[in-house]
Amino acid sequence: MPWLILFFAGLFEIVWAVGIKYTEGWTRFWPAVFTVFAMAASFYLLSIALKNIPMGTAYAVWTGIGTIGTVIYGIVYFKEPTDLLRIVCILLIISGIVGLKILAK
Repeated sequence: MPWLILFFAGLFEIVWAVGIKYTEGWTRFWPAVFTVFAMAASFYLLSIALKNIPMGTAYAVWTGIGTIGTVIYGIVYFKEPTDLLRIVCILLIISGIVGLKILAK
């Protein structure tokens, strides 16, 4: 269950990272409210997961999920570059997350 909680914390990290862009410098009210809610949810779920998952592992997985999701969102919705090197880097992050999950005690 802690890993599932951590996964959802990572999903909320994607939401708030993307949400910051939609706030347009915190000048748009509803996107800002939504982003702050996602931040709070992400941090809360991370704190719950930290009760059972080592801190370094949990933090790396949390940020990895956020990074991968944000990059993919940028590629799909903002037409950011999708060159081979970016894809390889995403795969390296995924392999790091999987490795940390396997090695977590």
